[in-house]
Amino acid sequence: MNLNTNNKTILIAPLNWGLGHATRCIPIIKALQDNNYIPIIASDGIALELLRKEFPYLKILELPSYEIEYSKNGKNFKWKLLQNCPKMIEAIWSEKKLVKKWIKKYSIEGVISDNRLGVFSKKVPSVFMTHQLNVMTGNTTWITSMLHQHIIKKYTECWIPDLEATPNLTGKLGHIKKANFVTKYIGPLSRLHKRETPKKYDLMVILSGPEPQRGMLEDKLKTEVLKYNGNVVFIKGIIEKDQIKEQIENITYYNFMNTRQLEQTFNESETVLCRSGYTTIMDLAKLDKKAFFIPTPGQYEQEYLAKKLKKEGLVPYAEQNDFRIENLEEIKLYNGLPRLDTALDWKELFQIFE
Repeated sequence: MNLNTNNKTILIAPLNWGLGHATRCIPIIKALQDNNYIPIIASDGIALELLRKEFPYLKILELPSYEIEYSKNGKNFKWKLLQNCPKMIEAIWSEKKLVKKWIKKYSIEGVISDNRLGVFSKKVPSVFMTHQLNVMTGNTTWITSMLHQHIIKKYTECWIPDLEATPNLTGKLGHIKKANFVTKYIGPLSRLHKRETPKKYDLMVILSGPEPQRGMLEDKLKTEVLKYNGNVVFIKGIIEKDQIKEQIENITYYNFMNTRQLEQTFNESETVLCRSGYTTIMDLAKLDKKAFFIPTPGQYEQEYLAKKLKKEGLVPYAEQNDFRIENLEEIKLYNGLPRLDTALDWKELFQIFE
């Protein structure tokens, strides 16, 4: 990497909502470095911790937390988010002020926000990255989508990590008839690569997402996998200072894995049991892996993606309360996700900062 003093500094800030927003920013951060930009990372919570472990040599800044929590009952998901709104609005205002200060302090010449609504500047080119031009919230989808699009409109460009044409992964989440802002479909993003390796695990369980739903699914699956005959690797998705590995009979537990270990484990696993989060879907497509989904209860986006991919004959799913380990037998009846390999011209994409 060329560390010429003329290199431009770019602030990249993923939302801390599970780990997906942070992990899909990893290929962007690496591409910025490869193209002689200096990335500064900003986030909070586990997203920040994950990126700190991945890029210990980069400047890391902390943003205020949106304090996103899920309800224990999926039906109350929308109400819980509504209750969080005042804290979220306060955090957005605080991050606006911080970004303004940081642009001056660190001579930042471009901003990439992955769903952080206050990470924006009129003074430098600002990119908003999202796979949700439409925000699913049941019968209020029309208003949440309209509000989201109104926010996106103030940015210089909107990057959508999907394909514009069919087939694509996001369906109506990432596609609208006519956008009144600049959109760029940059293709699915994944930090992982497909490699030919001997199979070590019959099943890989990987969890993520905010509490309490992550923990509730962990408790349920710990019981269910005891009935599974093959070798299981179970990644809890808890980012802690040290990695903890535990072997209980045919099950190997990890609290978390770094990118290198995760890539190796995905490639060594026959099938995957996970949430239907969009970043996970992009990873599975890149790795050509067959999977089974358990969408987060009440999270409309994950429920929509699970239903879409099942209807297309690609991946089966079950609701959290209904899932039984026997459901994994359904995987063989589905085709698995298509590999949507697209060659992204990073140099051209980053022209916005020149």
